[in-house]
Amino acid sequence: MKSFVITLLLMLPIAATAQTDLPSADGLEDGWNTLETDGQCSAGTPFQFNAKTSNASDNLLIFFNGGGACWFGQACDLSSEPNIHSPFADMDANNPSLSQGIFDLENTENPFADYDMVFVPYCTGDVHIGSGQRDYEYQNAQGNQTSYTAHHNGFENSMTSLNWIFENFTAVDNIVVAGSSAGAIAASFYAGHIAEHYPTSPVVVLADAAGGYRTPLLPVTLTAWDSASILPDWEEYAGETNDSLSFEDFYIASKNHNSNLRLAQYNAAEDEVQKSFTHVIGDAPGSFSLPMRILTNYQEIEGATDEFFSYTAGGPVHTILRSNIFYEYEVEDTRFVDWVQDLVDGKRVPDISCVDDAAGCDIAPK
Repeated sequence: MKSFVITLLLMLPIAATAQTDLPSADGLEDGWNTLETDGQCSAGTPFQFNAKTSNASDNLLIFFNGGGACWFGQACDLSSEPNIHSPFADMDANNPSLSQGIFDLENTENPFADYDMVFVPYCTGDVHIGSGQRDYEYQNAQGNQTSYTAHHNGFENSMTSLNWIFENFTAVDNIVVAGSSAGAIAASFYAGHIAEHYPTSPVVVLADAAGGYRTPLLPVTLTAWDSASILPDWEEYAGETNDSLSFEDFYIASKNHNSNLRLAQYNAAEDEVQKSFTHVIGDAPGSFSLPMRILTNYQEIEGATDEFFSYTAGGPVHTILRSNIFYEYEVEDTRFVDWVQDLVDGKRVPDISCVDDAAGCDIAPK
């Protein structure tokens, strides 16, 4: 890992006030609509989110997109290296109409084809849980001290999207809060807010490809984003700080605060992206087993909640929800799409693991 010097100078917490000039859901056109907001992405560019309504059901899918992360100067500065996050809300990677998987609305096997959908783009480098502006000073590749301001506005942007949802979807039968990669972490956190707002609606968390971050160095990221400052005033978060928080705490607190919430995770046992980000955080290559970290995290959530489901595939492929492998992956003779369908239908699904499959965990399932 490249050595770097980080001085974290300033954090300006931002209140997540509701934006009042957004169009109503009733006024949206057919297909995907882009709602422009007053929010900012990491580089100071505008934040927008996407919504699509359906007349076929009163079910709702809220999806938090992924796209890397940054918590030090080189990673956040768009003119520096390594740049390892998606910095703009309007880039193709944040366009749901260009995604496949659960966004393939023509696929008859899609469990969400008739859902209302809100797609929250990712552009703040903070896995959607940053509390505001951060000024970094660091040493660039030429050995010179330089500075960069990143707008880690993930919380404000997410709450702008959620407040619009809360105002426009007042009666919802079933809610699925999903996310891929960085968005999986956000899904586990914001599902608590969503389940609390809709206490009589069943809410499912479907988190895709972020279950292996158990490095003891994780506080460096949460401190850069000051994520502890955005925690809701719940007993489940009492005493938590940036140094004590883990991503598993989001699942545990959200579930234990809300009886109407179900938790589920998908991971690939040898996910190369999860490995690489753990290396950037500071763990040396070869110093940990990703499958063991995933299993340990599963066990922590299971031990602290009364309901948690997991599906662990083999191979190194990162994320599944935005790809048509969503319809193809199979482990232990159980296709992932069928497992998800049962999950959102309220059935008690089995935990699926490549460990128990003949193909093992080194080979991606067919």
